[in-house]
Amino acid sequence: MNELPVENDPRLLVGRETSDDAGVYQLSEDLALIQTVDFFTPIVNDPFDFGRIAAANALSDVYAMGGRPLTAMNIVCFPLKQLDKAILKEILRGGLEKIHEAGAVLVGGHSVDDPELKYGLSVTGIVRPDRVLTNAGAQPGDLMILTKPIGTGVLATAIKGGLLSAAATRRATEVMATLNKTAAEAMAAYPANACTDITGFGVLGHTLEVARASKVRIEIDVERVPLLPEVFDLAAMGLIPAGSYSNRNYCAQHVHVPPAMDPLRLDLLADAQTSGGLLIFLPRAAASSLLSDLHARGVVDAVIIGEVTQRDEGRIVLR
Repeated sequence: MNELPVENDPRLLVGRETSDDAGVYQLSEDLALIQTVDFFTPIVNDPFDFGRIAAANALSDVYAMGGRPLTAMNIVCFPLKQLDKAILKEILRGGLEKIHEAGAVLVGGHSVDDPELKYGLSVTGIVRPDRVLTNAGAQPGDLMILTKPIGTGVLATAIKGGLLSAAATRRATEVMATLNKTAAEAMAAYPANACTDITGFGVLGHTLEVARASKVRIEIDVERVPLLPEVFDLAAMGLIPAGSYSNRNYCAQHVHVPPAMDPLRLDLLADAQTSGGLLIFLPRAAASSLLSDLHARGVVDAVIIGEVTQRDEGRIVLR
């Protein structure tokens, strides 16, 4: 990616320079287009649930930019000779449910015969140019709110090994399938400075992206980061996906870890998430009000997990 030339167009409000969640292109004085795409292999066994989760994950990028989804297109890789088409129908039905819940419209898509099953969406949304949220706007003094618990990387590994209880599987599935729509609607009424969603790079990686893009130092209260049920015990058993170790290694030079911190906590902060929550940065004076609003709207797992402390070249301090 670094070898490709950077696009230089005054209408391109958000490009790839800061590894943001989506691209934003200005159409007029009061309207900008958000574009994103995401797809992946199954993370749960049920095809309908896989469709719901993959769609929620792709739609989340629009919410993270402060926007509203308008249209979606299916992206499908499906092994026609190995799997029944009824499985594909259930995946697409799950995705369509979430597209409609988001208030968007499915306008088509593309499929290929592929030995490895994959599904996701290309999503188009809209936002006012003066209301775009990026990962580059965090300010010293901001508190950071995380709207969903973490641990889906560990739990997905446990699901593949048949080691996760039915109750924990249902809980993880519903968390991943929950749209960030309600959280985004609540956030829109407050002076948020920055936002991202927590996906493949984990809390650690996505927070580092904000720190580097915003040129700030961010401190995370590690024990305040909410975990899904059974996650800590399963991580202690060694059920940590390879991607989480890659995240931890990538962030290592930019993260201060206190000597007494439980290394499992660090592993979980780096846990690669699927369809995670929003990470919202806003002034301290507004954070408690937004948190109360989120809870009142049913986003009950939302919690303040840290703060932006000072200008910096981009660093995280764990405490």
